[in-house]
Amino acid sequence: MRVLWEIGEATVTDVHQALLSERGLAPTTIATMLKKMEEKGVVAHRADGRKFIYRPTVSEDQVTRGMVSDLTERLFRGDPVALVSHLISRHEIRPDELSELERMIAAARKKEGKR
Repeated sequence: MRVLWEIGEATVTDVHQALLSERGLAPTTIATMLKKMEEKGVVAHRADGRKFIYRPTVSEDQVTRGMVSDLTERLFRGDPVALVSHLISRHEIRPDELSELERMIAAARKKEGKR
């Protein structure tokens, strides 16, 4: 999906080339994955001669939101505070990252106050 999000449309060969050094997957594996993703409705294709050109039908943001929501439900019983607490306590966070988190919290508080 990341390849399709980055370049918009791609053939199996394009995706294979983009992932070759990172994953080393065979072109047939890429083709199978794209077909399965199409069956799930997250990609679609159009024909250009004998080639299929795939494109994403969902945004990265939609997928991220869905996966984080599912993760929060499954592992943290729907408690986002528990998720954030886990991330903060289990990962080393740089001072600049902490500052960014504090800025985001302040913005969320300000936004909530306007409601």
